[in-house]
Formats: sequence, structure tokens, C-alpha cells
Amino acid sequence: MSAAQEKREEKRGGGGEHTKTGLVVGVDVGGTFTDLFVLDEASGTATVVKVPSTRGEEARGFMNGIAQAADGAGAIATIVHGTTVGTNALLERKVARTGIITTAGFRDVLEMRRRDRPQTWGLRGNYVPVVPRDLRLEVSERVLADGTVHTPVNLDHVEAAARALLEQGCDAVCVFFVNAYANPVNEAQAVARVRAIWPNGHVTAATEVLPEIREFERCSTAVLNAALQPVVGSYLTRLEADLQQQGFDGELLVVQSNGGVMSRQTACDVPVRTALSGPAAGVIACAAIARASGFPNVVTGDMGGTSFDVSLVAGGEASLSAQTAIDFGMVVRAPMIQIETIGAGGGSIASVDAGGLLQVGPESAGSIPGPACYGRGNTRPTVTDANVLLGRISAERPLGGGLLATMNVELARAAIDEHVARPLGLDVHAAAEAILTVANAKMAGAIRVVSIERGHDPRKFAYMPFGGGGALHVCAMMNEVDAAHGIVPRYPGVTSALGCVMADMRHDGVQTLNTALDALDASDLLARIDGLAAACQERLDSAGVAFDGIREVIELDMLYVGQSHTLRVEVTRDALHRAGIAAAFEDAYRAAFGRSLTGIAVRILNLRYARIGQRPKFDLALLAPTCQQMPPSLGTQRVFHAGQWRDAVRYARLDLPVDAEVAGPAILEQPDTTIWIEPGFAGRVDALGNLLVTRQDA
Repeated sequence: MSAAQEKREEKRGGGGEHTKTGLVVGVDVGGTFTDLFVLDEASGTATVVKVPSTRGEEARGFMNGIAQAADGAGAIATIVHGTTVGTNALLERKVARTGIITTAGFRDVLEMRRRDRPQTWGLRGNYVPVVPRDLRLEVSERVLADGTVHTPVNLDHVEAAARALLEQGCDAVCVFFVNAYANPVNEAQAVARVRAIWPNGHVTAATEVLPEIREFERCSTAVLNAALQPVVGSYLTRLEADLQQQGFDGELLVVQSNGGVMSRQTACDVPVRTALSGPAAGVIACAAIARASGFPNVVTGDMGGTSFDVSLVAGGEASLSAQTAIDFGMVVRAPMIQIETIGAGGGSIASVDAGGLLQVGPESAGSIPGPACYGRGNTRPTVTDANVLLGRISAERPLGGGLLATMNVELARAAIDEHVARPLGLDVHAAAEAILTVANAKMAGAIRVVSIERGHDPRKFAYMPFGGGGALHVCAMMNEVDAAHGIVPRYPGVTSALGCVMADMRHDGVQTLNTALDALDASDLLARIDGLAAACQERLDSAGVAFDGIREVIELDMLYVGQSHTLRVEVTRDALHRAGIAAAFEDAYRAAFGRSLTGIAVRILNLRYARIGQRPKFDLALLAPTCQQMPPSLGTQRVFHAGQWRDAVRYARLDLPVDAEVAGPAILEQPDTTIWIEPGFAGRVDALGNLLVTRQDA
């Protein structure tokens, strides 16, 4: 038994049962707030913490939250971290200086891409690759598509290229050889030579990150991984050291973009898999809440301070995609939850453009200086300023973690008046409503992208908002996409942190087969699956985490001969033969396109494998209200809605008992969010503490 396995068994108590050892803390670092969800397994209680993020010094905000979450870091058994460090580094191009060593003739793969352009209908565009051309060096080697070594790698050329990159100040390097997915021998030899002279561990082999056909996607993913290794690695290493100084000796896990978690070391080795990890954790929590609440089909909307992230959950499961683009030309091919992101957060800045049109975002005021009403120097209006001026957020009771004691309504009024109302010739309150109307329209557009454009009718899905600002817009979103139900989680502002606690550990592997189904060797396929299973299990074991069970997912990328796009088909081990795979493909194709193409040969491009270590399940009943009686209202608040002022009743949301009903107009307040129930809508508390929002005439 390995040391990691012994550690895992020790945590299980040696008998295969999970042993409750202390606090489990989920941490989501956002652009404005750092959110923590703290589960005390011994007492079965949960608490939430929200503190300001420290942009550029994310570890400091993280540690501030940990200090509030527990009496000491030594009391924490497990920390699961959803991080945006990698995503932000890519978006802001604040990555390590990176070089590429590649096959002669292929230095421009990264720049040529797929001959796409930033604007689909635009005739002009600009793209600057992460690695400039002078840092993309070629060496002599060639492997053919069938795996034959045509030209052995010249290791002297490789070493010379590596030394040249070091002389030019590169901190990381990616070795990418064409067709290495079919036979990695040349690439492996080159990587070994580079690692022998490279002064740090930031050497990425493309086939170690993505051993899959199609050179651009493999190159892009591997290069971005290399560029992120120094950034994410140093952040996580520093974070772990800070935690250990505070007495923490438990497990530090990191959320992946596929909704699973991985060890800190794996995150340092493959940081590209942390892209969109925070929003992914939120979707995992929403999927679990939706299943438990009897709404397996939901569209989720995470509205934070800087962005609005939308995803779709069908049949209780989050939708996975094979790849995504973090920004134009920055393609990451790795399993990840499908998330559509736009700049429409609470801090998104509203302005009138040169054509006289009102715009909201993508620029954001963030937490520093923050919206104008924060009184910290920003004089431009934001979505939060509009909500404050219209009375939907109380200026005397701002959200989250002591960021500020009160908000200044007059500063919000002045910003909206100067930058929106006067340029458009509107009353200041009408201008504030216009800001929210534009923001709502943008968010609804993102919802349509993940639903209608992917063949789903949003009217058949409930809408689940989360994030600090999402619940303010729940009724507006229901109106925009004609959703029949809205589901506001018990703690919307920390849902991503809750998802960190709930996520299983997951590792994925892929191999290119590129074979006709009729020529498939079932025994060879099974051997490949077993090889991937062993590699993924080794990753699971290395984390030293206790699991309640192990689950595997086997998928094949398949297509009809003559097609260029594949369809991902899930298969079980007992169907790993030609007839079983053919039946699974036809069923999947018919479900996706309404018909199958009989008589056309079928081809298998890739084998995909996921091994999932199931962590102890979080019981959502822990979040259920304990109060029995309807509390008295907190009074009324004047709210401007649909062109007129109304009196909205106020309640402390967490004091509402199960089955409590509140009709709009109403404001429900809690430390991590505010819920605005519009006239014509009503909310009812379900058995798990969620607020189910419906139209009163429905």
C-alpha cells in the first residue's frame, strides 16, 4: 500500500467508513468578495463567511476569511478552494514569459488557430498570441499520423533551443511536437532533455496535458498550461505555506473546471484545469439543490461584482463541454462545465456611448474602488448604484463582510445623473431603471445562449440565481425568458463556496483511437481504459482523501465518416463491443439530431475516461429553517418600480419558516444577498430553505 493510500485509510479510520475529523471549508475567491462555507461535520452545523477580496493579493483575502471561519486553522480538516487566479491571469495576459519548442515547420500553429476571427461578421480583427513568434523555436523531428517515427528528435537542437529561451528570460516552456498523440517517444525524449537543464519545474509536455488529435487545440491547451504554472503554482504554494503557519495540517484541494476537485499538487502541475473553477463549483451546488428540490432542469445565473456566469442543468446534471475559449484564440481543450460569461455584475459600469446608446459593462468597478455609492473615489454609475437609488438595496444594510458600514445614496444619484440621466434626457430614477433594463437584457441574452441555442426551451427550466446580486434580478429574469419558477438557494451569496464542499474529486484522461468502428479491437479498447483508470486512480490516491466510493465514466468521441464534428457517447463496460457501441452511438445521435444515418460507416476518434472519488455527501437538510413561526416584518421600504414608488414589505429571509409565503412587492434581506420580489410575484420557503418564486397568477 502506498503512503497516500495509507493516509487515506487512516482518515477513514481503517474500516472504510468516513471519519468526521473537523471542519470542512469551501472557499470561493471572487473579484469583489471572498466567500466561505464552513461545515462542522461533528455537530452537523454550517456557517457562512463573506470578506472583501484583495485583488492582486488573493491569498490575503483568503486568509482573512479563514481567520473568521474558525478559531484556528488547525481545527480545519479540509479546505476546498475555487480560484479565479488562473482565469484572471489569462484574461489580463498576466502570465509567465513562456517559450515553445516545436517541430520544424509548426511554430505558427498557435497563431494560425482555426482561421477564425474576433467578430464573426467583421472583416478586421487583432490577435496577439500568448507566446510571441521569437519565443517559438523549431527543432528537427517528425512523427507521422500513424505513429511512425519518420525523423528521430535531434536532442542537441532541443537543448540549444531551451538554452536560447532561458537567455531570453523565459520562466516556463512548452514542448509541442506534431502527431505526438500517436506516438510520444520524440516528445518524451525532448522533455527529458529540457527538464535536465531547466532551472525550475515549469516544463510542460503537450501530450502529458492533452494526448489528443488536432494540433491547434493541443498546442493552445499545453501552452496556456505552461504559462500558468508559475502563476498558479506560486499562489497555491504560498497559500499552503500561510495556512501551515497558522497550524493547518489538513488537505488543501482545488476545484477543477469540470466541477470535480483535485489536489494542490495536481493543480500546480495542470493549472489550465482551474479555469472557471469558481463558477463551476456554483453550478455543482445548484445541480444538487435543484435535484433535492424537485426541479431537475434549471438555468443558473451567478451574478457577482464583476460578471454574470450562466449554465444549464438538465436532468439534475451539469452540462460538460470538451473545450472552451477563455478569450479569443485562447482555447482550452479539457472537460469543463459549460458556462457563458458576460460583464454584467453589480460593479459593471453604465455609460452612454458616442451613438447615444446606454451600455452596461464589461468594465467593472470591482470592490476597489467599487460602485459610486461606496464613496471610495469612483464617480461612474454601476448596477449596484441603480439598485441602491431605486430602494432595492438598503443603503443602511450593505452586503457582505464589513466592506463598508453604509452606502451613500447621494453619490449614486450624482453618478447616474451625470453619466446617464442628463445625456439621455431622463429623470434620474428612470435612468436608474434603464440601467437595470439593459443589464437584465444582457443577462437574458446569456441565458438564451445556454438554452435556446443548444436546443433547450427556457420555459421548461426553472431559473436559479446565486452570487451576491443574482436574487435582486430573479423576477426580471423570469419575465425575460418566461420561466415559470425561480429558485433562490438558502445562501445565494456563497453558493460557489457551498459547491466546493459538495464537489467530488475527479480526474479525466483521454486517448486518440482514430479507428473505424468495424475495425475496433474490443480487447485493446478495454486495455486502454484500464490504463487510463490506473493513471486516474493514482491521482486520486495521491491526494490522501477519504472517499465513500469510486465511480467511472467512459465516453467515446464518435462521428459518421465524412463528418468533422464528433458526438460524445457514454458507454458502459458491458457494452464495450462493436454492437453495443454502435447502438449507443445511434441512440445518442438520434437524441441530438432527431434521426440516425443508416448505412454510413462510423468512426471512433477519441476515448475519454473520468474516475470520480465520491466524497461524503453533504445533507442539504442542514440548511433547512429551524424557526416555526412567521416573524414580524422589519417594516416597509420605498422602492421605485415600473415608473412609480411602492411600499415593499421587508423580512429577514433566514428567519422565515418552512412554507412561509411572501407576496411582492417585498424585500428579503440576509447577510450575503438581498432578494427583490416584484409586484405580481410571490415567494414560498420549501423544506430545504430555498425560496420558490412564482407568478401570483400562475
